[in-house]
Formats: sequence, C-alpha cells, structure tokens
Amino acid sequence: MTVEIFNRLLSAEIASYKTFLETANNEWIVKGFIDVDKNIYTITNDTKVVSKIIEILLIPKLELFAKKNGLVLELPSKQNYYPDLTFKDEEGNLFAVDFKSSYYEGKKANGLTLGSYWGYFRNRSERMSMDHPYGDYKCHMVVGILYEQTSGLESEKTVYSISQLEKIKSVIENFIFFVQPKWKIALDRPGSGNTRNIGGTDDIEKLISGSGPFAKLGEEVFDDYWMNYYNNADAKLYGPGVPNYNNLETYKAYKTNSSLLDKLK
Repeated sequence: MTVEIFNRLLSAEIASYKTFLETANNEWIVKGFIDVDKNIYTITNDTKVVSKIIEILLIPKLELFAKKNGLVLELPSKQNYYPDLTFKDEEGNLFAVDFKSSYYEGKKANGLTLGSYWGYFRNRSERMSMDHPYGDYKCHMVVGILYEQTSGLESEKTVYSISQLEKIKSVIENFIFFVQPKWKIALDRPGSGNTRNIGGTDDIEKLISGSGPFAKLGEEVFDDYWMNYYNNADAKLYGPGVPNYNNLETYKAYKTNSSLLDKLK
C-alpha cells in the first residue's frame, strides 16, 4: 500500500467519527463512569482524561478499519512508546499514527505538540522508545481530535443514577477532526517552554488543510530542521555551544551553502 492510498483511506475513516462520538445535539456520547451498583460519576474535562477516553473509544473502530483494508493494527508494547498506533500492510510497510487531541476556542486550538525531536527522531535506525525504528515507517500521520469544553457544568461531587442519564451534561462537545502528516502541521519552535517537543500550529484552518510553515518547504526540510535543532541547554551540553538557529528565518541563513537552499527560497 502506498502512503497516498493509506492517507486517503484513513482520512475517509476518521471523517465518519464525528457522528460516532457526538449525540444528536453535538454533545460527547460519554457522560461519566458507571460502577457495579449503576451509579454514574461525572468526569473532569481535564485534557489528559478526555484524550485517553477518546482513544479507548476509537481503537476498536480503527481495528475494524485495519481488517477491512488488509492491514494489521499494532498497539505500542509500552505506555510511553511512539506512535500510538502502527498499521502494517501485507508487504510489511509500516504507517505511524499518533492521536493529538485538545480543546479549541474560536479559531484556535489549545497548544498541540507533535512528539519529540530528540531520541528516536534523530536516531532513526534504532529502537528508542519505539517497537520499530522511526525510519522504518513510510509516513508519520496525526489524527487530530478537537473539541469545545462545555460551560456551566455541575459539580463533580454529584452522583447520578441510570434513570438520570439524560440529565447529565457532557463535559465536551462540537468535535472537529483532521488527518495530516506531522510535518505539514508542525511549527518551527518547540511546543512548550524548553522542552524537546515539536510544536504544532494552533490555527484550526491550517490544521485541517495541512498548511503549517513547512508545508510548502517539504518533509526533507522539516526533518533537517528538527534533527539539527538545539535549545539553549542542549546546545551547551551536546551541540555547538549556542543554537545555530531558532526559527525558519535564521535556519535559512544558516543553510546558505546547503543542498536544500533551493527549497528554502
């Protein structure tokens, strides 16, 4: 299977998930947790909690998607391994898919990060926090799940019965989905502070269309930029002493004699 076919199939699949995750009035289908006595406990809108529940809901559907298209779905063998999902075709080609979810307000998403630019990203022939080397994958895709946080929620102290299910307000609503290669929605700066995470654009329109700053430059430029990027601390410990560049403009100046120069114009 080619990357283009995989991306087309995955995009068509994800496009159907809005109706799966939402009720008729655009609320999340999840209302809370239920115990053996049929008590329902409402959940927090904490992004980590919400993200994990969404993944749990979607993985069985993506397993069916894999089987329908002659693919095998592999989950990571350890909790902190990249990527969230590995799809393998009959020829052994690997396709990486990572879930990225967050809330949005207006036209802006709340800070998406796109994984590390250290470790496995640079050492692409080694298994570093991965079940397969990074370089063995044909593509690295992001399945984006954006949602609005519901206002006016009742206290989490409240416990409901099954008969009160319809009265429970969902903590999130109005989903937006997108599927894009990681490099097309990446920024030229880390996701937060002095971390080693690649930042993603917060513009919803650009996330949906895949038109981040590297989109016109190409994946080769994205890889070169982030494989050679150093924050201040790492530049002192492992690199040139000071960062060679800190954005695309200074990167272009740094790469003056590079074979990538034509792509940077």
